[in-house]
Amino acid sequence: GRGSPPLAALSHVLRLERSRRTGIVFPLQKLERYLAPGTDTAPFRLFQPGLTALQRAEALFRSDRGHPIDYVSSAVRMDHTPPPALPEVCFIGRSNVGKSSLIRALFSLAPEVEVRVSKTPGHTKKMNFFKVGKYFTLVDMPGYGYRAPQDFVEMVEAYLQERHNLKRTFLLVDGVVGLQKTDHIAVEMLEEFGIPYVMVLTKIDRASRGLLLKNVLEIQEFVKESTPGCFPQLFLVSAVEFSGVHLLRCFVAHVTGNLPTVEAS
Repeated sequence: GRGSPPLAALSHVLRLERSRRTGIVFPLQKLERYLAPGTDTAPFRLFQPGLTALQRAEALFRSDRGHPIDYVSSAVRMDHTPPPALPEVCFIGRSNVGKSSLIRALFSLAPEVEVRVSKTPGHTKKMNFFKVGKYFTLVDMPGYGYRAPQDFVEMVEAYLQERHNLKRTFLLVDGVVGLQKTDHIAVEMLEEFGIPYVMVLTKIDRASRGLLLKNVLEIQEFVKESTPGCFPQLFLVSAVEFSGVHLLRCFVAHVTGNLPTVEAS
């Protein structure tokens, strides 16, 4: 299989000088120093695991003979989905938001796992299920908006309403363009169904610091004012530079009940 990219492993990140290391593991904290005095920084640090938790989470995403990480199956209807035996998380977002690239980055320490990344938006037409050992399942959902599959709404609504083992939905938002009209529709759907979710800003390597800060503050304000079901901290990621990937692995491990010692505070 392919080798892992260098910064996919925490041990490599820890060798970097301190400010670069912080920027990769906690990208929100890197932005924090550019905030205006008096800005509420609490939502920047709600989930701040220590090194041990980050390492334990990484071990879950590293495959070996006793801990296989596999693509299980794809489904277009609920009766085709694998049995809901394990805790589950799903990743959902607009077509071309970088969902498959992010999932590939999360699984980069298991290079044998095949996550197809397409150059054409809307390539994911089915729900794709990945099993992480005996610990949890991760689901790559079809993209919405431009080029969404015809039966997208029925497929996704049925999944969100019927999948009782779903622990958290990760709603991906493009860090360069911020919340779009279609993202607001997704938020309304998650809120209406009472599904706990978290927002992940993707492609942060492509946004200038000023633009990223503006988008973060606007989305954070929106989350605070309008979304009771959303975790108050945003997660910032770059699938290219691995910023935020280690923290996101840790949050996935935490919400699926596989890091009982981590305090989300």
